[in-house]
Amino acid sequence: MKVGTIVTSLKQSIIDASLSLFKEHGYNGVTVNQIVQHAGTSKGGFYHHFTSKDELLYEIHDVFISYVLKNAKTAYHDYHTPITRLVAILRTFTEVFHTYQAHIIVFYEESQSLLGDERTLIKAKRDEYRKLLQRVIEEGQTCGDFRKVLPPIIVTMSITGMINWTYKWYKQDGTLTMQQITAIFIDMILRGIVTKQGEQEASLYFLHEPEL
Repeated sequence: MKVGTIVTSLKQSIIDASLSLFKEHGYNGVTVNQIVQHAGTSKGGFYHHFTSKDELLYEIHDVFISYVLKNAKTAYHDYHTPITRLVAILRTFTEVFHTYQAHIIVFYEESQSLLGDERTLIKAKRDEYRKLLQRVIEEGQTCGDFRKVLPPIIVTMSITGMINWTYKWYKQDGTLTMQQITAIFIDMILRGIVTKQGEQEASLYFLHEPEL
């Protein structure tokens, strides 16, 4: 047990070091030597956990997208209407911008540095997430809660595009918390896609104008 804890700690130290260096210098601007020096370990310690810098980059990507996808699936199964499912999925998505901020920056900035097979694996998970979100939009249109005039794929891509860009400007010590930002996203998205039928349920998530 003690050995396992040490190994886990060392692996995490290597990941943390690489995240810091990749953010500052870019993936191609960082060497394994720099990573092990920053992590306070040796090349032997590095290669005990990763066969290469490429594998390390893949793990950073996979940890993030796997976490997002798992939580989205859980949200989908824990809720039972398109509106509550959409809100829950959006909340699980945006919370990672605070929890995994360093991973996210590397995820979006360095995805093109992934090798072919690894890039395919990550893309498959990203596509699975997008399809789950699109499924919720389609279910909302089928039951009459979401406007049918809006193509589901466009709605889906608009939502993911808007939220994905958060990593460029979100500050953990900023004026608004991620929970407050998420509430704004949810308000804008729901007001744009709900029908009169869905408005009553969706209004539970609308922001209220301040009283004058």
